[in-house]
Amino acid sequence: MLELECLPYAVGHATEGVCLLVRIGTYRILLDCGLQDVSLLKSHDGSLPPADVVLCSHAHQDHARGLLALHQAYPQLPIYASGVTAKLLPLNWPEEPEVPDFCQPLAWRSPFNLYPDLTVELWPAGHLPGAAAALITHKTPERDYTLIYTGDYLLSSSRLVDGLPLDELRGLRPDILITEGSYGTSRHPHRRQQENQLAERIHRAIANGQSVLLPTEPLGLGQELLMLLRSHHHFTGRDIDIWVDGMVAAGCDAYLTLMPYLPSTVQNFARHQPLFWDTRVRPRVRRWSQRDEHTGDDAWYQTPCIVITDDVERVLSSPQAATQRWLLLLTEQPGRSPQDLYPSLIEHMPSQFQSFIQSGQWLVDTYLLSEHCDGPGTAQLIHNLRPQHVIFVHGAPQYLTDLTGLDELQSRYHLHCPTANSLVELPIGEMFHQPAPPDIRYEGELTELETIIMVTLPENMTHDPRWQHLADTGLVEARWQGDELVLRGVSQRELLSQGTEAAALSGLECCENCRFFRKQRCSGQNSPLFGFKVTPEGYCPAFEPRS
Repeated sequence: MLELECLPYAVGHATEGVCLLVRIGTYRILLDCGLQDVSLLKSHDGSLPPADVVLCSHAHQDHARGLLALHQAYPQLPIYASGVTAKLLPLNWPEEPEVPDFCQPLAWRSPFNLYPDLTVELWPAGHLPGAAAALITHKTPERDYTLIYTGDYLLSSSRLVDGLPLDELRGLRPDILITEGSYGTSRHPHRRQQENQLAERIHRAIANGQSVLLPTEPLGLGQELLMLLRSHHHFTGRDIDIWVDGMVAAGCDAYLTLMPYLPSTVQNFARHQPLFWDTRVRPRVRRWSQRDEHTGDDAWYQTPCIVITDDVERVLSSPQAATQRWLLLLTEQPGRSPQDLYPSLIEHMPSQFQSFIQSGQWLVDTYLLSEHCDGPGTAQLIHNLRPQHVIFVHGAPQYLTDLTGLDELQSRYHLHCPTANSLVELPIGEMFHQPAPPDIRYEGELTELETIIMVTLPENMTHDPRWQHLADTGLVEARWQGDELVLRGVSQRELLSQGTEAAALSGLECCENCRFFRKQRCSGQNSPLFGFKVTPEGYCPAFEPRS
């Protein structure tokens, strides 16, 4: 029986990146190299390469940042990726004056012979231009052995990337599926709904005289945000400047060289106006580094603007930044708080900036614009492919554990949730006893008192790392979801935001200060919003101040 096994050097917990060594028979295949230190891959004397071939799923740092060092250590080791990924990879090493062309491009949907009996075929995976799901096939006289590695993927289409074509992969029945579980079992609203919610939040901030700062990675989300702002009805034609800073701007330039590979809707948009840089059509899109050339005398700060950057400190170090009222919007990521995501922004922010947040001059909030599949999407992929083994990587450990505990997956597939440096053996066609699912259910009690309801839960629930987020302040928000009651912890940041937002709205003609604002709804019968749930910063002509 052919031996198949997977040795993860890094499985994408927190910031460690993804790097997986797969052995199929005598072949060793390295899937991604998101290691910050590739010395883990080197043999004792450094002479033997760690694999026979390397496949890179996409150009994000957590999957690709170690490739250049790996190439420098083993120049003869073949490294493959899609053609678009090969073009984007150099953005991972901006400090290098010249990055060698070490990555060999592969065409979509065309089997490529790595060796006479070993082939790889790539499909677009959504998530990022060039992101690829790889089908690896090893042919033997007895049978073909197959493995699919999805990398990071998204089934739904975004502004600049078409989603993974699930219909083309349906029924492949690979022996092994290695896939991400970034969002665990959580369920997300539709992509367009997420976009509309974000656009509405930015629209309200601009209407209240706040500038908006959007920290993001150089590739992917930054360009998606820019396209959303350029094409959403809240912003088209509005006299707003959108400034793009740092490596996000370099990513935009790289996208412009990829126009033939972008969706037809994007190509059609670009035929009528520039895709990114445009000072004629409103909203105007400009480079942050050239703001003095466009406005003169630093006049950019006199009106609300939007800044997209990968370097918050550089933007906030501008002397005029302190005169602005900022809304800092941080992207939500599962299992990680904003303090985890942007420590330089929250924990190590200069005391002057922290005082701005505490006084309400600056607000901090989060938004969801998912770049990965949610729980139902992950289950949909698995059921359509119907593998024998499923290996979950890339996500907070508790989120990956939640996936392995799903009854609908436990009863059909052999599920694995490895940690770094733990060998996973993958027997094919043999009787396999599925390990017991992790115990993720907790039994408690409800006690109805005269005026309150008390929920009692077992002490072992506090062992889950997520408890710290739930119990951060001791306050919870409850809401009905169908027949189920959902409890959500209220964080210190949310309490602070509520207080500072109220301070920021003081004196403004808005719903918060209107006498008809009751229990988050409008009670003014002459208002067009009568009976509707409204936001504190909303406004209508029927506004009447509180007495």
